[in-house]
Amino acid sequence: MYDWLIVGAGFAGSVLAERIASQRDQSVLIIDRRPHIGGNAYDRYDDAGVLMHQYGPHIFHTNSDAILEHLSQFTEWRPYEHRVLAHVDEKLVPIPINRTTINVLYDLDLKSDEEAQAFLDSRAEPVEEIRTSEDVVVSKVGRELYEKFFRGYTTKQWGLDPSQLDKAVTARVPTRTNTDDRYFGDTHQCMPKHGYTRMFENMLSHPNIKIMLNADYREIRDEIPHRRLIFTGPIDEYFDFRFGRLPYRSLRFKHVTLDEEKHQDVAVVNYPMSEEYTRITEYKHLTGQQHHKTTLTYEYPADKGDPYYPIPRPENQALYKKYQALANETENVHFVGRLATYRYYNMDQVVGQALAEFRRIQETVPIWQSAVNGKAHGADDRLVGAKLDTGRLLN
Repeated sequence: MYDWLIVGAGFAGSVLAERIASQRDQSVLIIDRRPHIGGNAYDRYDDAGVLMHQYGPHIFHTNSDAILEHLSQFTEWRPYEHRVLAHVDEKLVPIPINRTTINVLYDLDLKSDEEAQAFLDSRAEPVEEIRTSEDVVVSKVGRELYEKFFRGYTTKQWGLDPSQLDKAVTARVPTRTNTDDRYFGDTHQCMPKHGYTRMFENMLSHPNIKIMLNADYREIRDEIPHRRLIFTGPIDEYFDFRFGRLPYRSLRFKHVTLDEEKHQDVAVVNYPMSEEYTRITEYKHLTGQQHHKTTLTYEYPADKGDPYYPIPRPENQALYKKYQALANETENVHFVGRLATYRYYNMDQVVGQALAEFRRIQETVPIWQSAVNGKAHGADDRLVGAKLDTGRLLN
């Protein structure tokens, strides 16, 4: 008997598991279909001993003191400011576009924000109504820079032309007139000192939490006795795809270890105009690890595979709203996280969403007699079958 069954051991599920276990003194079983905790933020030491991210680069950044403070219970931090270069016109230039980018590409010597802004204004094209990702960029920097930096990359990433995508896709990337070459502008930019997986291990180490891996919810949902459910997987999957599948883009990764200390000048180099892959990541820049070898990841967007990115189009949001209506009518089930709410969130945003959901749980869900102490439950308990394959339990 578990008080809570949580599906998904990424940020959303793990943050809620720890809060429920430590603040409500209730029992939690957290399951994941993968063979590890940490979700897409999972990192590991590869065969060469290099700490790398299994599912591409994850850089922590936030403007929230509260979110950083919460995660600091489970990790120390390494200061890190992320910088990205783009391979454009056979040159490596900063992205997001800034004054240095313009000067290098066009062999100019713009010396002020005002001069850079005047250059961009001279190329920007007026757009009557900004609806698509193409509209956002063209209205700010003009069609030439749009073609060089955005169109090819976005088409590879999403499998759609930017003119077919919601404006939110490219609105996330700023354009600067100064020489700030940091990818993010957040107040806090850092990496877990010993990696994300260690942070998740610390988060899930509470004695009230049990972990089951290689476990598909659909296969075991009738075998795990539990009172309430937190679901962080794809919301359409929970409802057996009743209205059809929600569209996602996936990724394929090629991990390569090289017998050299450093391969590129920054952690990530984007390839918007050439190559099948979108970017190459070198992890030692992120982790600060000293090692005589280095590991890279080549990232290839794909139609099929694990769901990574909800595709932002109006018809997809309309389909999600149907599932959201079902979720609102489903008692004792909480839908949290990227896949369960069909939105692209940064890591800190997922943590914030999970903490907000925990506050709602505290306000609306009474603390019943917990299964932690083996006490009897009330007559309103929602139980499922009693069989449990304990061979898959981690602790």
